[in-house]
Amino acid sequence: CRPVAQDSSRLSAYPLGLLEVCKCRHSPPPLPALKAYAIIPDVSKCDLRSANLNSEPLKLDVEVLPHAQGLPLPQYETAAAAGMDLRAALDEPVTLDPGKRYAVPTGLKIALPVGYEAQIRARSGLALRKGIALVNAPGTIDADYRGEICVILINLGEEPFTISRGDRIAQMIVAPVTRVEWELVAAVDDTSRGEGGFGHTGVQ
Repeated sequence: CRPVAQDSSRLSAYPLGLLEVCKCRHSPPPLPALKAYAIIPDVSKCDLRSANLNSEPLKLDVEVLPHAQGLPLPQYETAAAAGMDLRAALDEPVTLDPGKRYAVPTGLKIALPVGYEAQIRARSGLALRKGIALVNAPGTIDADYRGEICVILINLGEEPFTISRGDRIAQMIVAPVTRVEWELVAAVDDTSRGEGGFGHTGVQ
């Protein structure tokens, strides 16, 4: 029988190779006794080029529009950062009153290769201190999109927030994606969680 969907609720308990849930509905093998050892590299002395320990950096075409000339390209601010900070390509400051939203231009167009996406996420410091969030968090940039990247910010705080040219307003993470093909079944397989949804595990 061939592997189909895996039981994600038990995923972390199995080593690679023991995760097949077969089409004939066999149960997964019993949990093996495992000892896990985490090797955590010391990234304090890494430079940005050596932070990715698994592969070479992905080469990505980027076009800088006229209103973003002079601004730094998105970059990783720490050696092991997952996201690159995006900057506001504004000609004049924009003030967001509480509850208001605005599509902030970045002045950038990118050409993602097929099989990748870019996720636009809020910056944690702005969210905590100022209540600045993304309306569509996370925003998704598809591989076939060739327009300007804009960040839809919303002010969830209690005071007006001013965005100036060059401000780091969001972060972008480039990640691989998986496409799926649907397989129609009479019923999906059951799990110990079942239909437990919002808040089913409680708060403590």
